[in-house]
Amino acid sequence: MECQWKPDEQGLQQILQLLKESQSPDTSTQRSVQQKLEQLNQYPDFNNYLIFVLTKLKTEDEATRSLSGLILKNNVKAHYQNFPNGVSDFIKNECLQNIGDSSPLIRATVGILITTIASKGELQNWPELLPKLCLQLDSEDYNTCEGAFGALQKICEDSAEILDSDMLDRPLNVMIPKFLQFFKHSSPKIRSHAIACVNQFIISRTQALMLHIDPFIENLFALAGDEEPEVRKNVCRALVMLLEVRLDRLLPHMHNIIEYMLQRTQDQDENVALEACEFWLTLAEQPVCKEVLCGHLPKLTPVLVNGMKYSEIDIILLKGDVEEDEAIPDNEQDIRPRFHRSRTVAQQHEGGDSIEEDDDEDDLDDDETISDWNLRKCSAAALDVLANVFRDDLLLHILPLLKELLFHPEWLIKESGILVLGAIAEGCMQGMIPYLPELIPHLVQCLSDKKALVRSITCWTLSRYTHWVVSQPPDIYLKPLMTELLKRILDSNKRVQEAACSAFATLEEEACTELVPYLAYILDTLVFAFGKYQHKNLLILYDAIGTLADSVGHHLNKPEYIQMLMPPLIQKWNQLKDEDKDLFPLLECLSSVATALQSGFLPYCEPVYQRCVNLVQKTLAQAVLHQTQPEFYEAPDKDFMIVALDLLSGLAEGLGGNIEQLVARSNILTLMYQCMQDKMPEVRQSSFALLGDLTKACFQHVKPCIANLMPILGTNLNPELISVCNNATWAIGEISIQMGSEMQPYVPMVLQQLVEIINRPNTPKTLLENTAITIGRLGYVCPQEVAPMLQQFIRPWCTSLRNIRDNEEKDSAFRGICTMITVNPGGVVQDFIFFCDAVASWMNPKDDLREMFCKILHGFKNQVGDENWRHFSDQFPLPLKERLAAFYGV
Repeated sequence: MECQWKPDEQGLQQILQLLKESQSPDTSTQRSVQQKLEQLNQYPDFNNYLIFVLTKLKTEDEATRSLSGLILKNNVKAHYQNFPNGVSDFIKNECLQNIGDSSPLIRATVGILITTIASKGELQNWPELLPKLCLQLDSEDYNTCEGAFGALQKICEDSAEILDSDMLDRPLNVMIPKFLQFFKHSSPKIRSHAIACVNQFIISRTQALMLHIDPFIENLFALAGDEEPEVRKNVCRALVMLLEVRLDRLLPHMHNIIEYMLQRTQDQDENVALEACEFWLTLAEQPVCKEVLCGHLPKLTPVLVNGMKYSEIDIILLKGDVEEDEAIPDNEQDIRPRFHRSRTVAQQHEGGDSIEEDDDEDDLDDDETISDWNLRKCSAAALDVLANVFRDDLLLHILPLLKELLFHPEWLIKESGILVLGAIAEGCMQGMIPYLPELIPHLVQCLSDKKALVRSITCWTLSRYTHWVVSQPPDIYLKPLMTELLKRILDSNKRVQEAACSAFATLEEEACTELVPYLAYILDTLVFAFGKYQHKNLLILYDAIGTLADSVGHHLNKPEYIQMLMPPLIQKWNQLKDEDKDLFPLLECLSSVATALQSGFLPYCEPVYQRCVNLVQKTLAQAVLHQTQPEFYEAPDKDFMIVALDLLSGLAEGLGGNIEQLVARSNILTLMYQCMQDKMPEVRQSSFALLGDLTKACFQHVKPCIANLMPILGTNLNPELISVCNNATWAIGEISIQMGSEMQPYVPMVLQQLVEIINRPNTPKTLLENTAITIGRLGYVCPQEVAPMLQQFIRPWCTSLRNIRDNEEKDSAFRGICTMITVNPGGVVQDFIFFCDAVASWMNPKDDLREMFCKILHGFKNQVGDENWRHFSDQFPLPLKERLAAFYGV
């Protein structure tokens, strides 16, 4: 071993002084400490001093020693590859010798340091580390054993993958059996470390653990009644993970495991109860859930329901006794970053509007400000998923409890009952319907409860039943619900305002044009809330206004409504700076409003249009600076550009041809061309939506750029990025309609990809429909180019378009298919039944299109002869047969 390194006394004092200063609360002191630390990093043995203070300087106080170790850890993270060999060896050595320090804080710090060095790829270059730590587990000295275990647990958490690879000669084959021996250790802390280490290898189904799976499970069962909460928590966590990966091994013991988890879900220690409660969430995802759990529902249901009450600590954290807080400004840290959902173009379906792939916006997030995940939320989520598994069978056990809770005099218990009612809404809706005529009025009454926490949860629960409310006569349920919700939007409690605004947005989506008679009243409330709300709720209010515009559409375009709504929106718009993130929800909201108001938005469009173009231009310019000089310029936040592109799309869609002069006077096409080539998929997605909308609104400005734009669209037909591909596909279709036969040179750039996408398994519905429409439109303008491939796409083409509503896009696509069949009738022969079915999906096609259908159907019938046609049409389902006979006489 090299001669031992010794610190210079003066240098040591300087560093100790620094460590003392860095504990000062003063920010300017903090800043000068940072600078000095940076300077000291120039000296190769600076890190030796830091480890020396941590491990050798026992005279100093623990906080200073630990801090020295944490600064060293940060240096290891940032500069380890530059440490001279002597320094890194000295540090490694000191770590291994001091893992058993008598102070728990120092042991933990050394453990963190070890795992940081290990995760810098050093497990290979420090071959003695794992053997040495494993050896130290057998030490007679408790501190050494505990310290070594702490370090091993951190290494297992940080480096689980590499521990199970050939790079290290598979140390887990030794380590896992070793860990299992310690499950029976006399110290609870050690038992807990041992389980935590093994738990790291369950989800990855690590071979070394799978070989010992039975002893592992037996050992877990042996610890089931451990008196140490941390041990019980780790046992529960292990069982939850095993449920996902080794259900086969748990099944023989399932009855006992469920009984055990029922006890643990009621554990005195909330952390244990929370881990145990996760078990029900995980079990609900397993196909065996119904079979293994049905006998336990009578016991499980009350346990979950009981877990849904606010705990005392929740109420303190939520300031549950503060009723009026609307005048208190928000704490900026509490405002969560919002994610902008970029525009995706979708088709309208029969029996309802375009249904996006389900976004669970009404999940159980009624109280996300408390430590995010707690027993109440987990119990509610578990009840929600179990309601979806057991459906109305769950009601047998819930209804007797609900009756007692919902009408309970104590607010805390009544509140939990209202949460239960909301949690089961999705799964048990059918069975709940007979009780709703009595329950909904009761809930509407609870909206004016004197406790704010009762009012807020009631908003959420009612939002889960709006689908039913809207299906009933409006005067009985919709009108009273709406009236009360609007009052709650103006509540004096911020949590209630937020819950009411979110619930109202859900009601708007369900009720759509049912709200038109009440528009003046609704707008009155929403505009009044503008002057009342603090920062966080303003953002939710924008959403409620945007959703209202989406729901009532052009009914909003009345001078008196515009006069109410636009001034406060524009006032906010003028207050916000270009770099303010609050622009996102406001731009989204304006995009919906512009689309709904159409020509009514004209007086406001110029400044809005200009600013959007500026936002795009600024962001692109910043991105170029960052690329060329990353050390001077930071990367821009591209969300500004995405939201601006989406609002421009909304303007183009709402204003139509009226946007032409604005486009003519700006460089938006150049900017859009750059956005279409951006690295970030969401930017491309939004730019393709804008391209499609501009193509519809003012093609004269787009046409000169088509030769540059089409190749980019062709390269973006990659179905791995669903939304990008979807919008590019839609834009190609819109361009085809405008180009007509001049589209011919561009067909080869896109046709092959489109045909591949429409034949791909598991392609989302929206993308399939848009692909079919675009293929049809290409065939409409260039039949000679597309018709030869008819046989490769006719079948998926017909099945994907049979469910969408009659509209312009469907019309042009079907004209295309008819034109192609005329050019290549052989391409459709084998799949003619699918074509018949797709034709029958039209409610009322335009006369000339109906004529085209007639020609093709009769042509086919004449071609095959009456006898064959009879055989052929006998395969048709009856409704199809009747429709074709009634509409087309075949």
